Amino acid sequence: MKKIKVSDLKAGMSFSAPVYLDGENLLVPEKIEIMEKDIKRLLRWEVEYVETEGDLLSKTELKNSDDLLGNYAEDSSVLRVYKKAISKLSVVFNDIREYSKADKFEIDAIITDIFSLLRDKPEELKAITMTSIDPEHDLVQSSLNCMIVSIILGRQLKIINSRLISLAVAALLHDIGMTKIPQALLKKEADLSSDELTIIHSHPMYTYKLITKSLKYQEEIARIALYHHERWDGKGYPNGLSGKNIPLSSRIISVADAYGAMLKDRPYRESMIGYKAMREILNDNSTRFDSNILKIFIKSMGIYPIGSLVILNDSSIARVNLVHNEAPLRPSVQILMTPAGRILTGKSEKIIDLLIEKKLFIVRAISKEEIKSRAGK
Repeated sequence: MKKIKVSDLKAGMSFSAPVYLDGENLLVPEKIEIMEKDIKRLLRWEVEYVETEGDLLSKTELKNSDDLLGNYAEDSSVLRVYKKAISKLSVVFNDIREYSKADKFEIDAIITDIFSLLRDKPEELKAITMTSIDPEHDLVQSSLNCMIVSIILGRQLKIINSRLISLAVAALLHDIGMTKIPQALLKKEADLSSDELTIIHSHPMYTYKLITKSLKYQEEIARIALYHHERWDGKGYPNGLSGKNIPLSSRIISVADAYGAMLKDRPYRESMIGYKAMREILNDNSTRFDSNILKIFIKSMGIYPIGSLVILNDSSIARVNLVHNEAPLRPSVQILMTPAGRILTGKSEKIIDLLIEKKLFIVRAISKEEIKSRAGK
């Protein structure tokens, strides 16, 4: 094993073999870039060296697998608007964190832009919520994604436009109370004590106060956000509401928020691929979520959400690019890698509709790391 000083590591580095903390505990798999948060974690743990049997890879050596897995619609106008929304919302959240006030016009502008995208290019925006990852704006991005999914569900439930806008504002701001929770507590990687959990569970009340007092939105919007951690079985917080005593819009945000949380990185747990997150939510058995909203959720997002990476029965690898509401197990897919292992890019890209091509079907979902491993063989 080669020893590498942690002080020599830089974000973006990757190696041809796995990198370990001590020859046993994995830091990152082969060909996976080391992130800034990984380095900060090593420094916090006072780790001086990491070990690997591999060599440092150049960007050229990683090009094939990076081309294969690049962000969905990486250069699209949709992604540009999405990133602009994250930038605007970051300013709003920072202003709330520092001064407990923010520009409502920026919030309203974000919502207007997202409504326009959902009208013109809904499928592409769905994909971006799952495949575009911005670690520097974790809370902001999860809030934006929650709003996007909430609007999609609200439309399927035929919520009238005025209430749909209220739902959008509440979903976008549902976790703004987290800006008032100590950052050290939010980043803690060990188990939280009961007292620490109590502090975390206070964030809906902070959200309520910020929405009504600082941002001057209607109390109806604040109440929707306040109850997004209530559970169908009555075991949620802050008020222990159950069933239909929880406002419909709060029940919608609860599902959208849970789905987004399962797709994000968490300490000691890699982000869940879309299919796995979907299955976990569907296994809820009416404890956390309204089963009727779950039915709408699966109809809207699909068993294999747009952007999901899958293996077909002929061993080809594909990305889901369109969900059929009437047949969620047979979406349209873009072939990324042929059964022979040839990567398809640019003009060679191939789209297959599994609703038409009956001989092909999805065997299982696959992680990015597994695809990179296959691409590197």
